Amino acid sequence: MCKAIEDMRAEERREVSIDITLHMLKDGVLAIEKIAEYSGLTVDEVKALASQKTA
Repeated sequence: MCKAIEDMRAEERREVSIDITLHMLKDGVLAIEKIAEYSGLTVDEVKALASQKTA
C-alpha cells in the first residue's frame, strides 16, 4: 500500500480516537487513564483534550 494512503488512514483513525475521547470526557464517568486505555491515546493527550474542552 502507498505510504500516502497509510498516512491518511492513520490520521483518520486518530481523528476517530479523538472524537470518541471527547465523547467519553463529556460523559464524565471514566477516569482519564481508562479513557486513554480505551481510545489508544496517551494520558497526556487525553488531559490536553480535557483542558481544551473546559477552556
